[in-house]
Amino acid sequence: MPTTTAHRTCPICDAVCGLRLVLDEGRVLSVTGDQEDPFSKGYICPKGASLGKIEGDPDRLRVPMIREGDRWREASWDEAFRRVETGLTKVIETHGRDAVGVYFGNPTYHTMAGFMYRQPLAQVLNTRNVYSASTIDQQPKHVSTGFMFGDPYAIAVPDLDRTDYLLIIGANPLESHGSLCAAPDFPRRLKALRRRGGTVVAVDPRRTRTAEFADRHLPIRPGTDAGLLFGIIHTLFAENLTSVDLDVRGLPELRELAEEFTPEAVEVVSGVPADEIVRLARELAAAPTAAVYTRIGTSTAEFGTVTQWLVDTVNILTGNFDRPGGVMFTRTAALEIFRTGQPFGTGRWHSRVRGLPETLGELPVATLADEIETEGEGQVRALISIAGNLVLSAPNGPRLDRALPGLDFMVCVDPYLNETTKHADVILPPPRMTQTPHYDFLLLIVAVRNYTRFSPQITPLDDDQRSEAEILARLLLIAGGHGAEADPAAADAMIIDGLLQGVTSAPGSPFADVDVAALSAGLTGDSGPERMLDAMLKLGPYDLSLAELRAHPHGIDLGPLEPRLKELITTPSGLVELAPPELVADVDRLRRALAGPPGEFLLIGRRQLRSNNSWLHNTAPLVGGSNRCTLHVNPADVARLGLGDKAIVRSATGELVVPVEPTDRIMPGVVSLPHGWGHQGSAQRVAADHPGVNANTLTDESKVDALSGNAVFNGVPVTLAPYAEG
Repeated sequence: MPTTTAHRTCPICDAVCGLRLVLDEGRVLSVTGDQEDPFSKGYICPKGASLGKIEGDPDRLRVPMIREGDRWREASWDEAFRRVETGLTKVIETHGRDAVGVYFGNPTYHTMAGFMYRQPLAQVLNTRNVYSASTIDQQPKHVSTGFMFGDPYAIAVPDLDRTDYLLIIGANPLESHGSLCAAPDFPRRLKALRRRGGTVVAVDPRRTRTAEFADRHLPIRPGTDAGLLFGIIHTLFAENLTSVDLDVRGLPELRELAEEFTPEAVEVVSGVPADEIVRLARELAAAPTAAVYTRIGTSTAEFGTVTQWLVDTVNILTGNFDRPGGVMFTRTAALEIFRTGQPFGTGRWHSRVRGLPETLGELPVATLADEIETEGEGQVRALISIAGNLVLSAPNGPRLDRALPGLDFMVCVDPYLNETTKHADVILPPPRMTQTPHYDFLLLIVAVRNYTRFSPQITPLDDDQRSEAEILARLLLIAGGHGAEADPAAADAMIIDGLLQGVTSAPGSPFADVDVAALSAGLTGDSGPERMLDAMLKLGPYDLSLAELRAHPHGIDLGPLEPRLKELITTPSGLVELAPPELVADVDRLRRALAGPPGEFLLIGRRQLRSNNSWLHNTAPLVGGSNRCTLHVNPADVARLGLGDKAIVRSATGELVVPVEPTDRIMPGVVSLPHGWGHQGSAQRVAADHPGVNANTLTDESKVDALSGNAVFNGVPVTLAPYAEG
């Protein structure tokens, strides 16, 4: 039988690698790297190579499912949407709009529809109970950049291909493939850095694959990264090593803050030797170019926002901010509609139960269970969950597992019946990846090179399937009171009109003279999101269009990163704020925490090369081997406690029995457990055979980063004890 070849961007992780697919009547036969992609140049990882297996998973849902008591049955799309309309309307009419919560999971950042419909859906719902994976991932970065630059999306990435010195703190890009840093084939880029005489230093409680590669690995006690960075800043000031070439405010205040964080004082709390702290400061200042990069290990810790602030501050103090070889900002091909041009702020409203502040229009997911369980006006009684498995991914997931059945109504957009969707009343499954067009609106704003690529839909939808765009459009129309029978094209038209009117009518808009009607009439695309993309490309800085991207199926290289900080600054002062009052105020809390006694053991997470959160454990080639749910424990701790094959791990929220994997790759006093596992009783057959345990049984939803509300997954105090069978 004849086969076809297609090309697309891998949608599984943040690396935006190009893939070459060979298909037979829509079935993926093989997946290799796209050698002609100018960004990824043929690189592929085990996850991308398994796309065909992920696509062909027999446990994926194809048609809507409706729960009747304890049983599930298939339903038509019309029936499913009528059930959604009935369920949501009853809650809204009885309890008001704040009684509806919506959660956007991590995969919504990887799809066109997920990006384009999430904000309109939240606006139409008009509820304060908006949640997303941001507050279990990267919210500290948005908050710190918002206070420093005025723009919460002004996220600088290391200029990997030109830097001479890279300091990596709490990140493992050789296994994660980068995060908030789209860099396909991270290993090749680091090897090239070394070949040109550069240096890589990794700071991490574990000797990760990245730390193993680095020229130097410095173990650090979890949760003390902000202290380490203050120690570096102290040294830069004390030895007159600063080289600030930006318009900044707050330099004297920053110097004063750093005075008490001497390398010797930081060594006591962090475990990093004082002479190494001094050495880091001197090396960063002396290198021709240098970049400090940090990610999940520090973002999901108690002082995540302060740490992100200090990382950018070190890059600024050493003259490596917004310059080639340092850290820089991507210029995307599509118009950056998320940049408002207005100064950043938080706390426009607060959560009902714990008073946690809103950030970027959402509340911390760490308080969702509070809002479901606590009676009163505004109690969450209905939930729309889009591409999320909260029971496994949220802090104290078992509490949510107990809370979700108490909802009056729940609808999930998800391809699986899993630990979270089992509580839904209706499940609406999106189609397979090859049945969906793809463009990385968000990931391309943190790419280490200016680049763009569009992937058209490869295989058609069957009659009993609906596109993700149609599913979300119909949810939006139901939420807006238009009913289950409304034409989804109406939602597309509303979003496109709002987009064009917004960018052309904004004060000082460079598009004020654009003929909106003519531009709208000339948009091309086979779906609403494709026409939205065409508009954003035509309004973007490179004079591109969807047709142009279709003509370049392997992607377009738009050149190296260039300085652009001045156009991004939206602080009231017009300056880079080195000592924002909100961040300075949190230093007192940091002092108290660093002065307190450390726990007996601190729990951290663990990246795995063949895993991505909770949704790849049902793919046979990606489980087993090193991709197992085990507890990494230092051999000295194993011997001291007399641990056997399993251990009991206890925290303030729960306990687990976990297989022990002794390894000297982790420092004494620290243990590591990967997240996303815990598939006991799963309807996904491969996952059920490799269940593991839910690491978030041990994480405490009452502990959050104060400034961003981000959940704390790293540096969790736990105790260990031997486990005896029977």
